[in-house]
Amino acid sequence: MVSFPGCSAKKGKAADMVLKNGKIITMDPAIPRAEAVAILKGRIIAVGSNKEIDDYITDETSVRDLEGKLVIPGFIESHAHFSSLGMAKRYLDLTVTHNWDDIVLMVKLSAEKRNPGEWIVGRGWHQEKWDRVPNPNVEGLPLNDELSKVSPQNPVMLIHASGHSCIVNKKAMEVAGVDSKTPDPAGGKIIKDGSGRPIGAFLETAMDFFYNARDIYNAKRTPQQIKEENRDIAELADRECSEKGITTFHDAGASYDTIELYKSMILRYKLHTRLYVMIGETNDRLKNIGKYKIIGFGNNHLTVRAIKRLIDGALGAHGAWLLEPYDSLPTSTGLNTEPIEAMKETARIAVENGFQLCTHAIGDRGNRETLDIYEEAFNAHPGKKDLRWRIEHAQHLHPVDIPRFAKLGVIAAMQGVHCISDGPWVPKRIGNKRAEEGAYAWKKLIDAGTVVSNGTDAPVEDVSPIACYYASVTRRMKDGNVFFGQQRMTRLQALQTYTINGAYAAFEEKIKGSVSVGKLADIAVLSKDITTIPEEEILSTEVVYTIVGGYPVYQNNKYLKFDLKSMIRY
Repeated sequence: MVSFPGCSAKKGKAADMVLKNGKIITMDPAIPRAEAVAILKGRIIAVGSNKEIDDYITDETSVRDLEGKLVIPGFIESHAHFSSLGMAKRYLDLTVTHNWDDIVLMVKLSAEKRNPGEWIVGRGWHQEKWDRVPNPNVEGLPLNDELSKVSPQNPVMLIHASGHSCIVNKKAMEVAGVDSKTPDPAGGKIIKDGSGRPIGAFLETAMDFFYNARDIYNAKRTPQQIKEENRDIAELADRECSEKGITTFHDAGASYDTIELYKSMILRYKLHTRLYVMIGETNDRLKNIGKYKIIGFGNNHLTVRAIKRLIDGALGAHGAWLLEPYDSLPTSTGLNTEPIEAMKETARIAVENGFQLCTHAIGDRGNRETLDIYEEAFNAHPGKKDLRWRIEHAQHLHPVDIPRFAKLGVIAAMQGVHCISDGPWVPKRIGNKRAEEGAYAWKKLIDAGTVVSNGTDAPVEDVSPIACYYASVTRRMKDGNVFFGQQRMTRLQALQTYTINGAYAAFEEKIKGSVSVGKLADIAVLSKDITTIPEEEILSTEVVYTIVGGYPVYQNNKYLKFDLKSMIRY
């Protein structure tokens, strides 16, 4: 048994909660397996056998008999979008559609219930997952004529599953002031037909036309309405995390205003999930960034010490920046969404102010350029150590760049579920050779000594860690085929990427990521042992308990709202 020195109920140290009769995988090499754990004031005070932990039980202790269920550290979602996750709950859910006709019908039904001028927003479509190609189309994308017919009075914005492109109707283009004379913005593309007419599809930074138009419309709301909506969005995301066993969430790009919202909600005891936030502001907004650094606010419910950037787009939208042209679009190598010099300036700001830099890079050129920028920044500041800069996604790598991650100490923040979601169409985009050499090459990265953390990029994918874990250890797509199975993680490696590696990726391995004495009592209890059951059973595993700081926030299919004052005070 491992415990705090002298920490025994017989010596006056009774636990607030004891979990016993479980199968505990601690992720701590000092005591890899255990049966029970004792918790006091939000921290783990002992880990050991049932008999040893009995010493911590008194009449005041809440004892949970786990009946042999699996206990692991709470899942750490290492890359997703907290506000967007909540917001997606308020949008049209386009993930349930099978083709463009389904989407048009969904918009039609929505438009019939809306006031003229009100925006209709949906998210989750993916042209490669439709059961038929729309006709007519340009580059596989539909023209917006039918969409405009069913919603002539309401602007419509339908966001791709990746979040890197959208389809809009004519009303949205009219409101945004976009027509055939509008040039492509830097880092973006307006898809046009043979006559030069925009078809309604917009890639990467070209989406800003419509985000800005929506912002102008939304500005008509009162400040109170805006606050209430934003709080509701955050609470929806928080609930989703608790239900999925997630205790910490790395929010990949938030504004200063959003960070202030999180702080206010934590002070009002409205967020269960611990947030590690990357600042998503432009360079001119990063001046004096040092004053925005936050470490462990609200009993470790909020930390802000990272900056988020995007060097390219997404593969599905032909926006990932490649070294060689796309097989499916030989005229394009993708998009560089932020100039290299601007990226270098961000790197300087980050390193000189003690901030981690987290760069979205999907294509092989996007990853190479990012590694080059990082290496240049490191060489220019040799006295700066343990920076733990990250590449978010690292999806498609040239083989020569794979060893550079470990050599430079760069973390690969990857998303296992993207592999099986994207797998059916990745070879179409980049060919079998490039796909086999460097697509979702997490095993090659791990074998080279790279720290790989895991996540879902929600709402791009379902935020479920269990589904992502399944993808990481099987690489099995929905059609039953395996996407280059030599890159599977072992069961233990996959669990590491979702626990202790996620903690390390946020400089939090001393307080999170393992069921260890002295660490925060953030724990997930699962209905099945995902490390040993047949792989076909993994997806049927359920979250039984989600425990944050020693308090159950989800148990037995029920989300628990409760006063967090007792957690914050410690």
